[in-house]
Amino acid sequence: MPQLGESVTEGTVDKWLKHEGDFVKRDEPIVEVVTDKVNAEIPSPFEGKLVKISVSEGETVRVGSVIAQIETAAGPAAAAAPAKETPAPEVAASRAPAPAAAPPTADAAPDGGEHVRLSPAVRKLAAEHSLDPTSLRGSGLGGRVTRDDVLAAVGQGEAAAPAKAPVAAPAPSRVDGKREELVKLSVMRKSIAEHMVRSLATSPHAWTLQEIDVTSLVRYRDAEKYTFKARHGTALTYLPFVAQIVTEQLKQFPWLNSSWTDEGVVLKHYINLGIAVAIPDGLIVPVVKDADSLGFTDLVRVMNDLVERARNKQLKPDDVAAGTFTLNNTGATGSIASQPIINQPQAAILTTESIVKRAVVIDDAIAIHHMMNMCLSFDHRIIDGMMAGQFLGAIKKRLEEWTPGSIRL
Repeated sequence: MPQLGESVTEGTVDKWLKHEGDFVKRDEPIVEVVTDKVNAEIPSPFEGKLVKISVSEGETVRVGSVIAQIETAAGPAAAAAPAKETPAPEVAASRAPAPAAAPPTADAAPDGGEHVRLSPAVRKLAAEHSLDPTSLRGSGLGGRVTRDDVLAAVGQGEAAAPAKAPVAAPAPSRVDGKREELVKLSVMRKSIAEHMVRSLATSPHAWTLQEIDVTSLVRYRDAEKYTFKARHGTALTYLPFVAQIVTEQLKQFPWLNSSWTDEGVVLKHYINLGIAVAIPDGLIVPVVKDADSLGFTDLVRVMNDLVERARNKQLKPDDVAAGTFTLNNTGATGSIASQPIINQPQAAILTTESIVKRAVVIDDAIAIHHMMNMCLSFDHRIIDGMMAGQFLGAIKKRLEEWTPGSIRL
């Protein structure tokens, strides 16, 4: 299991893209791995035959665990396990026959029994729900207690019986096969659910909305989109215009670009802008690093590249790390107002809603203009309503007064 992020201690095998006996080429994706930070396809760093899959789909294992073995031309078998110095997301391989993976070591339980070793993430999750992980029957490799086992116990409202004692099977969900369907949750959907619940439980969310007249911007984009595509080879959407203005205003309102800690509020003097991207399994947030330092064309290229790679599951761990503020284009779904959940540990998240033509009053006369709502959720421990309103108001003013000269090249 490769290291998919600096603070990541475990990963879940979501889907094997190759089967035992398949031949794999160097850099060919062999498995999809999911963590709470990224959903990535892991490429093979060498060529050979996949002779053994050691970790089943849906199983969570610690970083460094052997997940498969590949036979190379130089030797009969090579373990697909990462060396410590191997950069993520690659998996390293030896050219000599590899021994079978050792079973998980055991820790002494308080009652004198034994239980398989728990990952730090599982221990933390159990502690958050006041559960004794030694009382749970593990469903992982070698009886290991996984995150899903803890969540299942939380959902049942009580811990299962100790691992050595007989455990009664939980009552099956009452699902009428003719009128209802039970769909198993994907690993990504479970991770998103945990992250959203944790965010709402961590920070008190407040929310505000402002209406913006983007008529000038719409006219400019409509006139320039084909020329821009021909000149730069990439699409021109509305989001980069908003993104550039947001980064400018975050410099003026640094509390929106901060994080809460028990010691105090950490103001970030760099702007790493997260861009929420919808994918079939859920939502992922790649990060534009130092977005405030990019000219407009570079910003468009970087954003489009991240969105494309997110949809194709080609993001690297660094692509989703260290975001300081998140921007989400919910208007792409037809939404006109939304109340987003903050991407922890950030202080705020902004949405751009659908641009619609509406009748508005301009200088005591009715006119048809292009209008868009912007919605801001913010951590009320850090930011008060006045500051949030001033931040949105500054963005509104810049967008409504937008001219081609507003672009920072």
